[in-house]
Amino acid sequence: MEFRVAYNRALQALERSTEEAVTLFEHGTLSLELYRPVGDDRQTPHERDEVYIVASGTGTFQMEEAEVRFQAGDFLFVPAGASHRFTEFTPDFSTWVLFYGPREGERGTLRNLLG
Repeated sequence: MEFRVAYNRALQALERSTEEAVTLFEHGTLSLELYRPVGDDRQTPHERDEVYIVASGTGTFQMEEAEVRFQAGDFLFVPAGASHRFTEFTPDFSTWVLFYGPREGERGTLRNLLG
């Protein structure tokens, strides 16, 4: 059973692809991609909740009216339907993308337990 996705193999799969993202793993509602935009991030809102875990690089992330700086290792959450994009990112930027849950997202309270 393959339950591990190695970053170097994921990056190789992405480099062989003509797309900016490649799907690498699926289980139930969970889907894992590696995403590396070139130049501009032209994303549109997604139907399901989404998590980014930045694999490499730095930049700025915009979601709706909010904007934060990010770096490798950061976790970013985007609820279903929210407008979002990466800007001012370095050429080495790539991020894991996890989509999960039902269309229109899960309902509940967002809590950052680190404050």
